[in-house]
Amino acid sequence: MLSDADLRRTCGPLGSLTISETLSILEQAEAWERQGRDVCMMSVGEPDFDTPDFIKEACIRALREGRTTYTAPDGIHELRAAIIDKFAAVGISAGLDQVVVSPGGKFACAAAIGALCGPGDEVIIPTPYWVSHVQMVRAAGAKCVLVPTSAADNFELTAESLAAAISDRTRLLILCTPSNPTGTVYRRAALEMIAEAALRHNFMVLSDEVYEKLTYDAGQPHLSIAALSPEIAEHSITVNSFSKSYAMTGWRVGYSCAPSWLSRKISNLQCHFVANVTTFAQYGALAALQHGEKACQEMRESFARRRDLICGLLPQVPGTSFIRPSGAFYVLLDISSFGLSSAEFCQRLVAEARVAAAPGAGFGAEGFIRLSYACSQECICKAVQRLAEFTSTLR
Repeated sequence: MLSDADLRRTCGPLGSLTISETLSILEQAEAWERQGRDVCMMSVGEPDFDTPDFIKEACIRALREGRTTYTAPDGIHELRAAIIDKFAAVGISAGLDQVVVSPGGKFACAAAIGALCGPGDEVIIPTPYWVSHVQMVRAAGAKCVLVPTSAADNFELTAESLAAAISDRTRLLILCTPSNPTGTVYRRAALEMIAEAALRHNFMVLSDEVYEKLTYDAGQPHLSIAALSPEIAEHSITVNSFSKSYAMTGWRVGYSCAPSWLSRKISNLQCHFVANVTTFAQYGALAALQHGEKACQEMRESFARRRDLICGLLPQVPGTSFIRPSGAFYVLLDISSFGLSSAEFCQRLVAEARVAAAPGAGFGAEGFIRLSYACSQECICKAVQRLAEFTSTLR
């Protein structure tokens, strides 16, 4: 008979996964709120908008029409066809056998990584990274090869750093553009360099583009690596979601586009893990694609104003620096001058100044904190003022 210690021991890579650093700080902030404290919540990346009514109505209509049964593992035909049209509009040619609708962009990434990678494989991930990408690779039993980027290079991979990371075991490279946590939007030259390396060394590229519609500078538009050429499209997995662009975080609907041989594997994996995305939620997502451009644009314009506001205020915070983000809704703030770990800085910030931020260590960016400006302008102003007062006490 197993002892209690044996019964409870961590088994395999899935058992070793840890909670997101972001959620840990959120729990502390919510504890303060339950005590009646005013907390500026800048730790979690979630739009503060409600889902547009026409999307809700499409979901309600689907419920009333009895659309409550299973669907195909890769999603309803109408939604996949609309996704194909959406990809075509940005220069990616795809067929129905290449598109899989998943329960959120997060699971779309995890399913692609799980279907493609395993023990012995290496996955290149630029740092700073989105925290869950690393955990997904480890869950698949593959090895993360972390490649530092710098503010001097706009947090983009360089040809030299990428070349040094590639080996004969390289299976996949993961991009996040626009980036969580840096707000970087990868430029064409950097994407072309990555594409050339992927084709020369025969590895895949997973491009996480859930913030695709949230870019703010005319000279820095979003570009999908899969749109560069048919050749790199055959080496690409493009992941997207309805969560950020349409304020649908709780709906859990995302999707991927990959070569058909890989999409079949993703669909098979999804069939056994989750069956399918909630049926009536798929009809809400379909409405978002068909009629959501105006709502999406209005939210994007609001985020752009908030980006400009926070970037205008942050220079008054002593001892810090940042690179102006071009997309998503985050600022990565350098707090290394204070000699505190990012976790200690954030713990003290929420306890002493009632501002919740995400420690950079969770993103492979020790010495930084991530601030989300997906909150009201009032919250942004109050948070930056409190941050400035807090950092003044540390010098």
